[in-house]
Amino acid sequence: MAFKTDIEIARAAQKLPIQDIGAKLGIPSEDLLPFGHDKAKVSQAFVAEARARSRGKLILVTAINPTPAGEGKTTTTVGLGDGLNAIGKRAAICIREASLGPNFGMKGGAAGGGYAQVVPMEDMNLHFTGDFHAITSAHNLLSAMIDNHIYWGNELEIDERRITWRRVMDMNDRALRDMVISLGGVSNGFARQTGFDITVASEVMAILCLAADLQDLERRLGDIVVAYRRDKTPIHCRDIGAAGAMTVLLKDAMQPNLVQTLENNPAFVHGGPFANIAHGCNSVVATQTALGVADYVVTEAGFGADLGAEKFFNIKCRKAGLSPSVAVIVATVRAMKMNGGVAKADLGTENVSAVEKGCPNLGRHVENVKSFGVPVVVAINHFVSDTAAELAAVKAYVASLGAEAIECRHWADGSRGITELATRVAELADADAAQFAPLYRDDMPLFEKIETIARRIYRADKVLADARIRNQLKEWEAAGYGHLPICMAKTQYSFSTDPDLRGAPVNHSVPVREVRLSAGAGFVVVICGEIMTMPGLPRKPAAQSIGFNDAGVIEGLF
Repeated sequence: MAFKTDIEIARAAQKLPIQDIGAKLGIPSEDLLPFGHDKAKVSQAFVAEARARSRGKLILVTAINPTPAGEGKTTTTVGLGDGLNAIGKRAAICIREASLGPNFGMKGGAAGGGYAQVVPMEDMNLHFTGDFHAITSAHNLLSAMIDNHIYWGNELEIDERRITWRRVMDMNDRALRDMVISLGGVSNGFARQTGFDITVASEVMAILCLAADLQDLERRLGDIVVAYRRDKTPIHCRDIGAAGAMTVLLKDAMQPNLVQTLENNPAFVHGGPFANIAHGCNSVVATQTALGVADYVVTEAGFGADLGAEKFFNIKCRKAGLSPSVAVIVATVRAMKMNGGVAKADLGTENVSAVEKGCPNLGRHVENVKSFGVPVVVAINHFVSDTAAELAAVKAYVASLGAEAIECRHWADGSRGITELATRVAELADADAAQFAPLYRDDMPLFEKIETIARRIYRADKVLADARIRNQLKEWEAAGYGHLPICMAKTQYSFSTDPDLRGAPVNHSVPVREVRLSAGAGFVVVICGEIMTMPGLPRKPAAQSIGFNDAGVIEGLF
């Protein structure tokens, strides 16, 4: 039987008017700002009202470390939301927006797949409602105002060698990582070395995703440290006078976006920080709005649980006062085989011993998530090549850890293929058994927080950081930033900083290359190994296959 592609399935969707989707959650039509007929922003007034009555159970969907075999975390998030609604629960989905960089690079879109998708898929994977463009513009307005301030006399006495604020764009472009600007003479300003990050790594993105409202947004933007004087005292965004204008640019972007699944269930899609270089969660306002209008809220955190879930627990939940009820860890038989040493070309052949050999990667994630005091269930995202013996091996391994693994067929069957998982997740959430607690205390020194994550989550035996980095952390502690949580930037492909080291490695080292203070967002970014905050395009970027066909329909986007 020939399967339809994701884009074919999405285009065949029978979408409801977005006002009907809002009505399912009690959102009046006057509180929706439509973008066409199938997507809308939710008003700030309704968001404030919903957040004040937050009542729902929060369910996190995370995953094993990603492999070329595919895992399907977003697909499972969407499928679980549909499954909960199918068994009679009032549920909503909260996911992130897609970045143009991966869409035109290698990763592809971020709207689910098969019969577990959020639509309109093409819009979501392109410009959507313009949030990323607003974030890019606000970020670069601050960049321009910093250089403009220096050009017109530098009243704040900014040390041009200590400007920490870079520029951003929402596209992979390695040529912009390290560059010199303002060449060409006096009229162009003062030449200096700087570079670009991708928009999803911007502190403005993180701030938008953690801010409670417009007032909190402006305060956080003002707190951004953009540079230092010669005496190393900080220059903030508010000193440059940019916070008000940046907030104005972000006014509409602060409003959560409402769309729908293929089964016409509500989905909030808002914010988009990457999990390997940022904190990897959708916005607090979207999550809290959903918790105020739904009994169950299914959200995801980016990449594997060692990155996305760790940051969800230690940063988002800590900052927003959220307490998750259940965590679902997505895995596939194919990924277990790949972790067990099987080449991608051979994944279609039954290999139970390779499955068993690869399961420790899943086991490590189960242990880590449980350590936060949250009940865990494993979702085995089914592929047609899976055999009964391979599935049984995964289930037996998970059972040995005191957890349960449930086979899910939502990609092919929609909500019908995931009702068993939905039922079990609802039971766990209703049992109120979670005893959530972050991994480390606020008052722990910054370097000890880094070590705690490296040892307890990555199972590293040491963190490698030179005196320059350790002294920088101590200076931030002395300046009053010691209470901040840590945002680790490392490869998503491994527990280690080596992307080729699969499985569940132990006794490795975590080299710290750089630390960045995100004072407005409220965390310290720790850049490890060879991770880049401006990705590059692959040898054959997806952009080469994207275009219009003779019928005027987009091809190659997903």
